[in-house]
Amino acid sequence: MSHATLFSPLQAGALHLPNRILMAPLTRCRADADHVPTPLMAEYYSQRASAGLIIAEATMAIEGNSSFWMEPGIYSEAQVKGWKVVTDAVHAKGGQIVLQIWHGGRACHPLLNGGAQPVAPSALPIVGDEVHTPEGKKPYVTPRELRDDEIPGIVAGFKHAAENAKAAGFDGVEVHGANGYLLDEFLRDGSNKRSGPYGGSIENRARLMFEVLDAVIGVWGADRVGLRISPLNSYNSMLDSDPVAITTYVAAQCNARGLAYLHVMRSDFFQAQQGDVMTPARAAFKGVLIGNMGYTADEASQAISAGQLDAVAFGTSFLANPDLPARIAAKAPLNAPNAAKFYSPGAEGYTDYPALSAA
Repeated sequence: MSHATLFSPLQAGALHLPNRILMAPLTRCRADADHVPTPLMAEYYSQRASAGLIIAEATMAIEGNSSFWMEPGIYSEAQVKGWKVVTDAVHAKGGQIVLQIWHGGRACHPLLNGGAQPVAPSALPIVGDEVHTPEGKKPYVTPRELRDDEIPGIVAGFKHAAENAKAAGFDGVEVHGANGYLLDEFLRDGSNKRSGPYGGSIENRARLMFEVLDAVIGVWGADRVGLRISPLNSYNSMLDSDPVAITTYVAAQCNARGLAYLHVMRSDFFQAQQGDVMTPARAAFKGVLIGNMGYTADEASQAISAGQLDAVAFGTSFLANPDLPARIAAKAPLNAPNAAKFYSPGAEGYTDYPALSAA
């Protein structure tokens, strides 16, 4: 089938996207020991500058909240300078890049954070999985419940991260409200058992997410801010009793704020939860809706043509194919991703995937 729809331009707030083939945020663990972006990261992202938009990987908004050991941060001057090398490299290739700012919540681990106990809406640990640490894989620990009076500090940390992202030369920011990290932990009732202003009703559980968004909007303007959510994803021991209701509420609140886009992960990594969250998201959100998880080029084209969404963020296919738009246009075969090297250091499985001209 024709993929012409994927190559039509799209206005997402203040961002003029040349195509609708976006690069999803992908944790790759190639920062240095101080969470400073490296020149190798600049090479990786600039290789993928033909994306309609690059959404850079989950990046620590606040020091001391590492979940992946070697992931980048955006809270120090050295990190800002490291990211500036990345954004300059992407812009030199004609690309656009936004930064996903993030707090790991209960997915953090003391061995990654100087012994500090992770924080969460409720004292409930992630179960059935382990985290990579300098001492090998370890079980997650039980987090400490955040006090209400500590929450303004979280919001201020995200605001500072947004300011640093602007100084680092990004074109905007995406607030990470997905995949069982702090903001998602507050949003979903399987992980948020607290009472008070941040627990109970959907409005209360979403309060922190929108306090963060409003603070970030104060830095960037709504037209350069996006939000990512994953209402169905059970990754990191997540569950909600009514994924459609939280999707509808969050989408409506984003619509009211005029965000550049809403980025929805449509399914569950583990297939434990089923359902359609894209239809209610589309009904409630009148801005640019981005779909993610398992789309082929054909399905993406069909969904955009039908008005079900406006763009698709491709993950592992962009990871393994730096020139993914060119390959889609040429209907060329795709490189297979090397899963064994997703999170390991070095260029192998990172910057060594061949472009079409070299394949």
